[in-house]
Amino acid sequence: MAEPDAKKARTTDVAALHSFVYKEPKTIAEIGCNHKGEMECAKELLTLAKEAGATVGKFQKRTPKELLTPEQYNAPHPNQQNSYGATYGEHREFLELSVDDHKVLQAHCKSIGLEYSCSVWDTTAAKEIVTLNPVLIKVGSPSNTHWEMQKVLRDEYTGEVHISTGMTTKEEIETIVKFWEEGKGNAKERVVLYNCTSGYPVPFEDVCLLDIRLLQEKYQHRVKAIGFSGHHLGIAIDIGAYAMGAQWIERHFTKDRTWKGTDHAASLEPAGLAKMIRDLHAMYTSLTYKKEDILDLEKQMRAKLKWGFYNKDVLDKK
Repeated sequence: MAEPDAKKARTTDVAALHSFVYKEPKTIAEIGCNHKGEMECAKELLTLAKEAGATVGKFQKRTPKELLTPEQYNAPHPNQQNSYGATYGEHREFLELSVDDHKVLQAHCKSIGLEYSCSVWDTTAAKEIVTLNPVLIKVGSPSNTHWEMQKVLRDEYTGEVHISTGMTTKEEIETIVKFWEEGKGNAKERVVLYNCTSGYPVPFEDVCLLDIRLLQEKYQHRVKAIGFSGHHLGIAIDIGAYAMGAQWIERHFTKDRTWKGTDHAASLEPAGLAKMIRDLHAMYTSLTYKKEDILDLEKQMRAKLKWGFYNKDVLDKK
């Protein structure tokens, strides 16, 4: 029975895939707002991410009254059991950490050997985080067409900018990449473009990993790297994403998936993150070609088990 069209790789530029080089996987532990507005919790999550082997510990920064409409700000949270305020605006304000808080978290990252980063949602947040000069700043899927904000990141910041493409059309992705190509200097060489489906959690049938091939074909020579930001359950998909060419793997991270908040259910706990990172590095090690037809470890087995070798003397007498 033929596979459905959704299962068929649509990549036409095979040469683009042949020229691909696997690099060591890098992982982002997206703490986001899973700190519950508590600085000690935020620092603990960074330490747990480092112990699990993450490359980066990342938070989020918003300016709620700039980002939200008055109606959104004053409306009740759509899921009251996860709300930290009487309105959605109050909920967002409760979970916001100040710039000084982020400086403390950045210093904690430095003390434990973990890179600090942050997603920014609006222009004010972008300008605030740029003052910290982290190695990378993330643009989440909701903000990837916020051109005023991205102009700040393009023109007033020199680090990497990682951009997710959930809930984004192919035409919008092209516009995003062109926006960065129009920047001065090496702007486009600072962009990492992420395959993503926006949902919490995302069922496997909606992960759409084959879109990584499409990003590779069209953009691997126009941006610095391709990444994958997952909101699914488990860790198998992340290993597949890396094998398909996503160097950067981002997962939401928490200490306890039962905690109050909308992101915890789609997050990995410390043991899960550690296993994912272990498996990513195992995959990285395994993604090679044989250096010779018969490897050293196979030679003894060949002599012992392969027909025509272990029984050569018997066969020669026939």
